[in-house]
Amino acid sequence: MITTAKRLDIIEEYYFSSKLREVRQLASEGKPIINMGIGSPDLQPSQAVIDAVVLAMQEENAHQYQSYQGLPELRKGMADFYQNNFNVELNPNTEILPLMGSKEGIMHISLAFLNEGDHVLIPNPGYPTYTSVTNLVGAVPVYYDLKEANNWEPDFEALEKLDLAKVKIMWIGYPHMPTGARGSLQLFEKLVAFAKKHQILLVNDNPYSFVLNDNPMSLLQVEGAKDVALELNSLSKTFNMAGWRVGMVLGNAACIDAVLKVKSNMDSGMFYGIQKGAIEALKSDKTWFESMNAIYRKRRILTEQLAEKLGCKVYKEGVGLFVWAKLPDGIISAEKFIDEILYDKSIFITPGTIFGSNGEGYIRFALCVKEEKVQEAIERFLPNPSEGGALSN
Repeated sequence: MITTAKRLDIIEEYYFSSKLREVRQLASEGKPIINMGIGSPDLQPSQAVIDAVVLAMQEENAHQYQSYQGLPELRKGMADFYQNNFNVELNPNTEILPLMGSKEGIMHISLAFLNEGDHVLIPNPGYPTYTSVTNLVGAVPVYYDLKEANNWEPDFEALEKLDLAKVKIMWIGYPHMPTGARGSLQLFEKLVAFAKKHQILLVNDNPYSFVLNDNPMSLLQVEGAKDVALELNSLSKTFNMAGWRVGMVLGNAACIDAVLKVKSNMDSGMFYGIQKGAIEALKSDKTWFESMNAIYRKRRILTEQLAEKLGCKVYKEGVGLFVWAKLPDGIISAEKFIDEILYDKSIFITPGTIFGSNGEGYIRFALCVKEEKVQEAIERFLPNPSEGGALSN
């Protein structure tokens, strides 16, 4: 019998991979499922983006292998995007590397910099992939707390008390997933100073900066950030291109070169047509963001109403593609709470526990559901279920 690698013993199948099978099974049985769990945009890319892809299909060499570094005009488009939106100047030849989605960047960065036994600072709550990739490469996750009382930002006194001698990478992500906390340039300045003090590679995961956020920020805006930092970004949420798999890693040139050494051994370049579509998307002006946010704003208002009907307290300061809400007093298990809703009301919501122990007592709603469906979800509950926060029957 062929045995699997030992590394699989310390990771589990990604939550949404397994849970969505369960949700699809319920749907196949005729249940009227409303999926508010996963952040997969249901809106379309702009017509200009789609037209660019269609046109690219007829170009010479469009269907051949492409450069590991992407088209020069794609890197230039990414540099222009950062210059226009963040006032960050980047060299498109040395400080930018296109990725097949920013998620793959988490693995590439980890493979490029982590040895077995190295330590990695991971936010709790935070994106589960930071932990799974850290485990896959044989490094050690070290969690740092993010709590609502501190606006979901790190406690630097607590960080300084940790044993940081073996820490190689620190993952951050603002706007924060799952809570939607905005962060600030002041926070970024503190994080850059912390990383420099302890010689840690600081990586900001930044795919949500333009969703319902009137002040988009980049870690690379901080003076001297490029000395110790990389930033991941993505076209998935900003331009409704999640399935296209277009991302980027930006920052320190030597670090970018190290990531390229990994990446060039793992793929054969991004499809030409997708790169052409990405170039067009990156040219979008503020009217694109305004039009998308007008839709998400209406959805957020309704989703907050749904959360409040469940007796939850919404984190109103949140931005991005999700609504983060605290469960009613007396509810012990977020996972049990969402399963009751799934099987009783056919609504799928994400339990906060999948993002870490500090997510217990919270749930997360994705804004990737049309207004009429959110309204339908609201109508599946009696008008006033707020007494005790219990679900209505």
